[in-house]
Amino acid sequence: MTDMWTDGNSLGGPLREVFSADLTAATGRCAGCGRTGPLAEGRAFDHSPGLVLRCPGCGQALLRMVRSPGRTWLDLRGLEYIEITSPG
Repeated sequence: MTDMWTDGNSLGGPLREVFSADLTAATGRCAGCGRTGPLAEGRAFDHSPGLVLRCPGCGQALLRMVRSPGRTWLDLRGLEYIEITSPG
């Protein structure tokens, strides 16, 4: 039997391509209420150490981001998915 997987390093190129996109134009689905729409329609709270994007429908936190020098933490568990338009 052969292994059907490789380690996570194989995602380096594809993830770099995806995260160079403007995520505000991406479509996401709220894991709480199921509302689907552009992330730009969310309610952004940025008056704290981190950033929080909340669903305009139910108020659930869709995205959390905290930055420090040289590091960024990103929590997307409030989204069922993010759909990004690929160039070409």
